[in-house]
Formats: sequence, structure tokens, C-alpha cells
Amino acid sequence: MIESLLVANRGEIARRIVRTAKKLGIRAIVVHSEADAGLPFVTEADHAVCVGPANPALSYRNVEAILAAAKDTGAQAIHPGYGFLSENADFARTVEASGLIWVGPGADAISAMGDKINARNLMAAAGVPVAPGTTEPAADLDAAVAAAAEIGYPVMVKAAAGGGGMGMGVATDEAGLRTEYDKVRSFAERMFGDGSVLIERYFPRVRHVEVQILGLADGRVVALGERECSVQRRNQKLVEESPSPAVSPELRARFLAAAVRAGEAVNYRNAGTVECLLDPTTDEFFFLEMNTRLQVEHPVTEYVYGVDLVEEQLRVAAGLAPTFDPDALAPRGHAIELRINAEDPKRFLPGPGAITTWNEPAGEGVRVDSGYVAGNTVTPFYDSLMAKLIVSGATRDEAVQRAKAAVAQFEIAGPKNNLPFFAELLENPEFLSGDYDTGIVSRMR
Repeated sequence: MIESLLVANRGEIARRIVRTAKKLGIRAIVVHSEADAGLPFVTEADHAVCVGPANPALSYRNVEAILAAAKDTGAQAIHPGYGFLSENADFARTVEASGLIWVGPGADAISAMGDKINARNLMAAAGVPVAPGTTEPAADLDAAVAAAAEIGYPVMVKAAAGGGGMGMGVATDEAGLRTEYDKVRSFAERMFGDGSVLIERYFPRVRHVEVQILGLADGRVVALGERECSVQRRNQKLVEESPSPAVSPELRARFLAAAVRAGEAVNYRNAGTVECLLDPTTDEFFFLEMNTRLQVEHPVTEYVYGVDLVEEQLRVAAGLAPTFDPDALAPRGHAIELRINAEDPKRFLPGPGAITTWNEPAGEGVRVDSGYVAGNTVTPFYDSLMAKLIVSGATRDEAVQRAKAAVAQFEIAGPKNNLPFFAELLENPEFLSGDYDTGIVSRMR
């Protein structure tokens, strides 16, 4: 097993990786910005290195400083977490060229799946269902208009190099397309350095379902079930659950088989997620994108399948067999994750600030992966995620009841937070029925 690990991330995910590293007897090293010096992931690590100021470009995306920290601390491997450099193929190559172990998929797989259009084409060739859309970037507005006319409105206008729900727009007619095309292209150039735009069919009523895959050290790709991710605001997830209440055993088998084909098509190793759109009226699903990293919502899969996905990532990176039997994977029970963000629970606008009260819930089937404690400050420099509240139960109803109790027990004062939204959601008849889609939040507001 790896003996020393540097975590090139921050907050709750860095703290969560440190926890597994220590469980396995691995020396846990973290990097941090000046703004994050007092956060739990820094104080709980075996060693911490400041790599720059608050600006992520000068700290958490500072490749030179991160590699210097790894060298100076004797790190054997680097785990990128999610966000920042986690899906940067050049960083992965640089890490390995430096003689370090990269805890993630190969750089070629990251590159192949990082471009939305290339990924769509690869998946179609592998027999994975894809929604009607362009097979190459829309070179200009006229090309986008022609593509939309062929596909049929409404269409999704999407940044080819985007991710995380960013760089997307919906057009219901040509006038709307002209507006969204320019908006998405400008955003993509500014955020991703690539203004390439993809046009594809937009489904007004759709569910967002994803499959957790793991490429093993022996070359096999296995699927560890699906996650329902349809509770979203601005195309970004707020709630995830596993198994999906929309997926029957027959549909699950089709989902998992397609996800495995997707991984095999790019010789995938380590943890990844195949995201899909599901038409609940027909049970047709379509490939959306592959996230070549550990997902924020991985804990619900850990509960339902009884694995520690970070441990499995480390084992794959070290060339070791998994702790589980790949031929005997089966879901047990139900798990739900709520993303506790520092944001207004009505409009979901960021609300950073100093934390004066932080009391986490506890009890059977309750887990909190948090990045903060009382006395810390949620700064405006990073994502608003403060913690993930994960609950599990033998049934979905039991998990929901535990979620209600846990939300009521969770006390946060100082920054704004979205706990009131979750209290409302957990009483919402549509959510409770399990028959909801990506429009549920807009219907609540």
C-alpha cells in the first residue's frame, strides 16, 4: 500500500481523504491556502504545507507549488479530490513524470472524456446511448442554428469543455439560441479557455441518474450502482440518493452495463462516474458526461455497497485487488445525501461568514462529512459547500425520516445556510413519492 499521500484539495473532501489515509496507516499530507490555515483538514493531517494565497490559481491550482510540497514532504502519491486539478490531464501526466503515484484515472482517459463532443462520439461508438446532438463543435452561430433545426427545439447549448453544471443554456427557439450561444461561448472562453459549443436535444422533463464505476488494477471495470441526482438548482446538485427510486431492476441492469462499456472504451482505471439523463416516461436514458474523479456524492454509494471508495482508489493506484468481490456487488438499503451550503435557502445565493455555532447531528445511520467547525470562517474564495449530511436506512422511508431528524438537529449560525430548504424538501409530497425530476426545485420556488 502507499505509505505517504498528499491531498491536493481542501475542505470536506480533503478531510475525508485524510481520514481514510490515517485508517490505513498512510501518512497524510495536505496543502492549503493562507485563507484555509485554520480549517480541520489542515489541523488533522500529519503534515500541512501552505502553497499560496486565497486565490485558487495561486494555491490549489498552483502545480509548481503542489509538486514542490510533495517533494519536500516525501509524499509518494497525490490524490486530487474533486474540482481544482482533479480532471486536469496535464497535471496527472506531470505528477507521474515526477515519479509520484497519481490516485485517479490515466491522463488519456481524462483527456478523452474531458471534451464533451469527443466523449459523446466515443460513447456512441461504444454502444452507449447518446442524445441527439452535434458530433463536432458548432463552428459559429449559423452552424448552431442549422444543428438546432435538425435536432429540433428545445435544445441544450453546452460548453464542450465544461462540467459541474456550468456553461449551459436552454433555447426553445432560434431567437433564444442566438442569445444562449453567445452567452455560453463567452462563458466557456473565460472559464475554461475553450469556447467550443455543443448543441443537443433538451428534455423538458428528465431525471439525472449517474453510475459509479471503478476501474480495477487487473483491468476490469465494475459498476457500483446508480445515484439519483435530480434535486438541483442552476444545474448543480443539492441532493443525491441511492438507489434511484426511478430505476427498476431491469433498468438498473441496462444502466450498469452501459456504464461499464463506457469505462472499458477508454481503458478506465480508478473511480469515475457516468452521468446520464433518464426520460421517466419511456425509461430511455442518454449519456451526459463522465466525471473522471471521485464525486461529491460518493458517500451514498459507500453506504449502499459497503465500501470505502477512497480506500479502493488507493488500492487501485497501488496495483492492489479491491477489498470486495467484484462478482458479488449488490445494493443493500437506501442512502440520501444533502449538500449543506453557505447560501440563502430561497434564492441560493452565496452567504459566507464566520461560524459562531456548529453542532452536527448524530445517531444511527447518520454521517456528516464536514469541512468546518465553530470558529472557522466560510470565505468567498471557494465553493459554498460546508458539509454533506448523509443518512441511511433499510428503506427509503426510513432514510427520509432520519434525514428529517438530522436536519432538525443540525445547528449552524453565522453564514447563511440551506438547512431550511432541506426541511421543506423533506416534507414535499413530490419528493416523498420518489416521482420527481430536475424541475422539482423550481416548482418549490
